[in-house]
Amino acid sequence: MATTSLEAQFVTFSLGEEIFAVPVEVVREILDYAEAFKIPNGPDYLLGLRDVRGQGVPTIDLRLKLGMTKTVPTPHTRVLVLDVPMESRLLTLGLVADRVFEVTPFRREQIEAAPDIGVRWRSDYIAGVVRRENGFVVIIDLARLLSHEDASALQSAA
Repeated sequence: MATTSLEAQFVTFSLGEEIFAVPVEVVREILDYAEAFKIPNGPDYLLGLRDVRGQGVPTIDLRLKLGMTKTVPTPHTRVLVLDVPMESRLLTLGLVADRVFEVTPFRREQIEAAPDIGVRWRSDYIAGVVRRENGFVVIIDLARLLSHEDASALQSAA
């Protein structure tokens, strides 16, 4: 039997040693890494624009957005082209990942809420976590990660 409503498909990718996931339905395509066309005065995590089938797509370094070190491209670096549903529009953007692994199903009961560690930290972008043998997979809620100002800046960059 195919996927049921008790299960959802996710694309898993890494940033450093951490494993993240986004719902497969927001992933338009996965491309090899290429330098983006720089945009002056953009936020530090905005690498620039990338031509994706004739459309200028703003590309972000998610590592910088999450407070990590800047991505150093390797032969495994990929760009996930995403269509992120925002409040009033669909935001198309490229997200740089150190490595893309697979499309994998997670059962709804596997997905736990973001942990409360008792201190203030940016966990509002975490839609949930999934335990695996070798650690956790963090499911990112891109609409929450990108503030209204971020989304506006990325939209105007395109």
